[in-house]
Amino acid sequence: MKTAPQIEKYSSKPDSARGRKNERHTEKEPASIVVVPTAGAAVGVTDHMDRLDELESQSIFIFREAFARLKRIAILWSLGKDSNVMIWLARKAFFGRVPCPVMHVDTGKKFPDMYAFRERFAKEWQLDLLVEPCPPIEAVDPTLPPAARSAARKTEGLKLALAKHGFDGLIAGIRRDEEATRAKERVFSPRGAEGLWDVRDQPAEFWNHFNASPPPGAHLRVHPILHWTESDIWTYTRREGIPIIPLYLARDGKRYRSLGDADITFPVASNAVTLDEIIAELATTRIPERSGRAMDHEAEDTFERLRKAGYL
Repeated sequence: MKTAPQIEKYSSKPDSARGRKNERHTEKEPASIVVVPTAGAAVGVTDHMDRLDELESQSIFIFREAFARLKRIAILWSLGKDSNVMIWLARKAFFGRVPCPVMHVDTGKKFPDMYAFRERFAKEWQLDLLVEPCPPIEAVDPTLPPAARSAARKTEGLKLALAKHGFDGLIAGIRRDEEATRAKERVFSPRGAEGLWDVRDQPAEFWNHFNASPPPGAHLRVHPILHWTESDIWTYTRREGIPIIPLYLARDGKRYRSLGDADITFPVASNAVTLDEIIAELATTRIPERSGRAMDHEAEDTFERLRKAGYL
């Protein structure tokens, strides 16, 4: 186990206000910003416990492996369901306190509920929050389709943040089942000096043996929930009582399954207004999780182009 001084070396903040004192976002905080589910005894929960415990254990192992073997790491916080589970797991892995910076690469275009969630839980979870801006769309590849070009601002913002802070490891909350290109990922995924991802040159990972040495001048992306499914995320959220953003719950027959920028993310048809109903819906739906993301409906190779360039 790391001693307290070793844990402290990853902190980037001079005080508890780090990452928030220069925040310029001014949207009014909604009256009800968070739904906090309780861990219930719904039908089927007991049967799922063993799987959830196994998933949790493996993710905690990955967190600790990354922390032990990389010199300077940060956790990427997108504010969505997956990254919130990831923050929760990080707190468990390090006995209640996240020992490294948590970074939100902010496009300035998220939903108001997302910003309200960030401000509340960065404080409640005592996170060392870094909020890094994204460049204007004019700085992004003009050959990309419109929604993908807008989303790619986050890639450019991430590159600037890496150059600024010098991280050699970034922990991200992606899952293999979410999108076909992400299914090709590794748990410890090397990135080139410009953050580029070579999908054809990925290290083998057998029996939980990981190559945690980043290329010279580059970094590793670490994916501790890569092996989880969307249903696992919601079942674990229910069991643990993890706070969620209300946009995930149906209103007027629609809800968001995936959250991104407000202008390029749309709800899907749904009547699921509780976590139990979300989990039941996922057992039967044939609608893809990212069907509400505009860029997923553009050119067929768009997402792979983005990921090769460094998108999450």
